[in-house]
Amino acid sequence: MAEEVLDVVDNHDEVIGQKPRSEIHRLKLNHRAVHVLVFNSRGELFLQKRSMKKDCFPGAWDSSASGHLASGESYDACAVRELREEIGLEPDMPPERLFKVAACAETGQEFAWVYRCAAEGAFRLDPEEIERGGWFAPVALNRWLSEKPGEFASGFVCIWNEMLRRGLVPGQA
Repeated sequence: MAEEVLDVVDNHDEVIGQKPRSEIHRLKLNHRAVHVLVFNSRGELFLQKRSMKKDCFPGAWDSSASGHLASGESYDACAVRELREEIGLEPDMPPERLFKVAACAETGQEFAWVYRCAAEGAFRLDPEEIERGGWFAPVALNRWLSEKPGEFASGFVCIWNEMLRRGLVPGQA
């Protein structure tokens, strides 16, 4: 299988070229990604535990679904594709855009749009991408993050902190 080719972007998220994924990561070039947070009717967040086969953050807990935009792909199309590919979710409505995170070390130099959608599961997890998943109440997740932040992908930690800061977490004041 050919390696993914992704868009390289400048500090304003404007496309300046294309390179293979491995080269983008090796050279720490800015590129694009999405993170989708799936909440159920009880306000719990579905998290995935990344497969040990992943080159970045193997075995870490991460957003419900996330991934790189293919070259020329829109953020919105990528969010829908990642939900389908990673957890087998075909949402009735497109995920809601929440906010954009700027490329930084914590995100692996990814500009990332963060989305939210509602679903109850059960999901069909891609075993190449995900070891397992689970639902977590925000209060328990906050405690876990404060006690063991190293168990999470750094991009997710950044996103969750921004969710809390913006008051976007169900059940949080």
